[in-house]
Amino acid sequence: MTTYPAQTAALLLLAFAAAPAYAGKASEFGADWDDPRTAAPPVERPKVKSCTVDIVDHGFKDFEAYQSSIAPPAACPGPWNKIVLDMDGSVKGRQYDRIARIEVGGVTVLYTSTPEPSREGITWHVEKDLSAYAPVFVSKQPVAMWLGNVVNETYTGIFQIKARVTFYQADAEHPAATTADRITLPQDVQRDGPDVTGKFTLPANAQRLVAEVYTTGSGGGCEEFWYFTAPATSKYSCPSEHGPYREVQVLLDGRVAGIAMPYPHIWTGGWSNPFLWYVLPAPRAFDVRPIHYDLTPFIGTLNDGKPHDLRVRVLGVGADSKGWQLLPSLQLWLDPSGKPTRGKLLEYQLDELVRTQLPSTDANGDTRVEARGSHRLKVRGELLTSRGRIDTAIEYAVANHNSHRWDDGEKRDALTIEWTSTVNTTEKGPHQAAIPTTHHQRYAVDGEIRTEKVDGFDRLTTELKVDDDADLQRFRGKRVIASTETHDHFEGSASYTSGVPREKRNAVGDSRQRYSVKAGNSCYDRTIAQENGFVTEDRDGCDK
Repeated sequence: MTTYPAQTAALLLLAFAAAPAYAGKASEFGADWDDPRTAAPPVERPKVKSCTVDIVDHGFKDFEAYQSSIAPPAACPGPWNKIVLDMDGSVKGRQYDRIARIEVGGVTVLYTSTPEPSREGITWHVEKDLSAYAPVFVSKQPVAMWLGNVVNETYTGIFQIKARVTFYQADAEHPAATTADRITLPQDVQRDGPDVTGKFTLPANAQRLVAEVYTTGSGGGCEEFWYFTAPATSKYSCPSEHGPYREVQVLLDGRVAGIAMPYPHIWTGGWSNPFLWYVLPAPRAFDVRPIHYDLTPFIGTLNDGKPHDLRVRVLGVGADSKGWQLLPSLQLWLDPSGKPTRGKLLEYQLDELVRTQLPSTDANGDTRVEARGSHRLKVRGELLTSRGRIDTAIEYAVANHNSHRWDDGEKRDALTIEWTSTVNTTEKGPHQAAIPTTHHQRYAVDGEIRTEKVDGFDRLTTELKVDDDADLQRFRGKRVIASTETHDHFEGSASYTSGVPREKRNAVGDSRQRYSVKAGNSCYDRTIAQENGFVTEDRDGCDK
C-alpha cells in the first residue's frame, strides 16, 4: 500500500516549547514580552536508545552560511525509528524578521524564519521530525545553515542559533521509519527567469518517484505579498499582469506533471505590523512545509538511463519578477529485486486554466477586484515491477477566490481569500483492490490594514484571521479506513502609532491560536492567547 507523501508533510509539525507565562495584563506593549510560541504539537519521541549530534552553534550577523558536518553516530548506527531536529534561538535589540534554512547533503531539511526581538531579548525553540530524510543521514554529510542578517548601528540583533539532531534507534516495538530508498538533488540547477531548472537520471529499477519542493514568496517586494497584487489597470501599488493567482507547477521534459496552490506565508513583520506576531506567529511562519508531487505515473517515460529535465514554475509570476524561493529534491523508491521496471503513461489530461478578474468601483470611489482561478490535471500510469503490475492514478484540482478592496491612497486595504487543493490518488497493485487516498487542503485569509490620523499622527491597525486546514482520508471501497484532520486557526488585531520613537508608539494587540489534530481515536487540541505581549491563556481542549 502506498502512503501518500502529503500525509508525511502534514505530520511534520514544529513546536515552540515554552512554559506558560502569565505576567498579568499590560496596558500596551513595553520593552519586553513573552517568548514566541505556537499551539502546534511537539514531536512525539520514542523511549528507546538515542544519540544526539550538534550541527549548528553560531551567531548570524551577515549573509555567510554556517558550515559543519554530520555522520551517523557510532552508538546509534541505524536503522532509526525517528530522527528529530531541535533548534534553539535567541536575539535581542532591534532586528527584522529573517529567512533561514538548514541543508544536509544539499537537501533542505528545515526552512524557517525568525521572530523579531525585544530590547530585553527573546528565546525560541523549533523542533521537526526529520525521519522522512533518513536516507540522507546514512553516511557523513556536509551541513549548511543560511540565515542572512544585517547588523549595524540601527539593527543590532544577532541571531544566536544552536541546532542538534537526535537519532532514535529502532527496535522490536519501535520499527524503522518507512522512507524512500534514496533522496537526490537535480543536477545543473539554475535559474531561468523566475523558474528553477535542473536535470536528473532515474535508476532503471525505480518504482516510485516523489518531488519535494519548498516554495515561498520571500525577500521583500510585491511577490512576498503576491496575494495582494492586482491588475495594472486597477492602479494598485503592486501591479501584476495576471493579478494574485499563483500556482506551483512541476514539469518533466516540458510537460506539466503536478500542480499545487502555494501557501500564503506571513512572516513576523508581515501585514505592516510586527506587534501582531511578537508572541504568536502566523501559521507556518516558522514551519515552511514542502509541497509533494507524486510523479510515479511518469516513471515508464523516465527510467531509460538518460538525463531528463525538471522545471519548477510559479504560474502567474512575470518573466522579470523576483522573490520566489524554489528548492526541489527527489525521493526515490526502488524495486528490491534490482531488476528494471517497465511502464508507460496511460492517461494525461491538463485542463485549460480558468482565470478571471473583475475590477469595479463603488459609490465611495473604493476599488474592488474579484479574482478567481482554477485548474485540473489528471494522470495515470502503469509500471511492471517484480511483484507485478502497479497502476497509479492521480487527479489534482486547485482553486482560488480573492476579493481585494482598497480606497484611494490605500489607507484602507482589505482582503478575503480562500485557496483549495484536492489530490486524489488511487493505486492498484497485483492481487489487490484499488486503494484511493484523498488529501484536501484549505487556506483562508481575511484581514484589513488601515491607517487613520490620531492626534496628528498615523495610527496603523491590522486585523487578521488565518485558517490552515487539511483532511487526509484513505478508503477501502467507499469506507474510510484511516483519517487525519488538522486545523490551525489564528486571529488577532494590533495597532501602533507610526513615525514616532518606539517608546511613543503606544502599541496594543491581542491574538489567539488554536491548533487541533484528530486521527482515529487520538486527539490534540491546544489554544494559546496573548494580550499586549503576554500570554493570558494556554489550555488543552481535548476531553480527558
